Amino acid sequence: MMYSPTVCERPCETAFIHKETRLIVVTGGPGAGKTALLEMAKKVFCSRVAILPEAASIVFGGGFWRLESASAKLCAQSAIFHVQVAMEKLVLDERRWTIGLCDRGTLDGLAYWPGSADSFWEMSKSDVGEEYRKYAAVIHLRSPNDQFGYNQNNPLRLETAVEATKIDKKIADAWAGHPNYYVIESAADFLTKADSAMKLIATQIPESCRVVAP
Repeated sequence: MMYSPTVCERPCETAFIHKETRLIVVTGGPGAGKTALLEMAKKVFCSRVAILPEAASIVFGGGFWRLESASAKLCAQSAIFHVQVAMEKLVLDERRWTIGLCDRGTLDGLAYWPGSADSFWEMSKSDVGEEYRKYAAVIHLRSPNDQFGYNQNNPLRLETAVEATKIDKKIADAWAGHPNYYVIESAADFLTKADSAMKLIATQIPESCRVVAP
């Protein structure tokens, strides 16, 4: 059954100070539907659920040079990592939200990093355990193939369907060890995939923040 909006049972107090904000990652390879899903989430969860935009879109959409050299990719991925960290810190420090839904998380960078994993950790000044602990759950939308509607309509999406599948596998490798890692497979109908993902996200969000019934 698809989600259908209902009236929120209690008013959203955006100025309320929360003791703790939980971060949830929505990840997946190119074309998986992450951004579309989070646009839906804005409509079905209350204002105490913050939607963090994709750091890569902020970086590349803002004009950061997207070159093919290894040094350029290292610089770009370093910038993306630190933008992601800064957005997460803002959401956590403000304490006005119960949940932060992230369009990708810090470990997505491993799928795009042109160097070794060790050099990624050197850049990030972190390790896999520390990054896992940042997030309460990780929801992985698998990239579709040509059969399930992969396209390059997004001007920032340069990957072919084959390349997207390879990146999706690397993302799975990066996140699979997280204790609350969930996978949403592709479907012929994106709404079916989105509905499965929304129901899963709802299980991770306090009932008072849900505007729809599961």
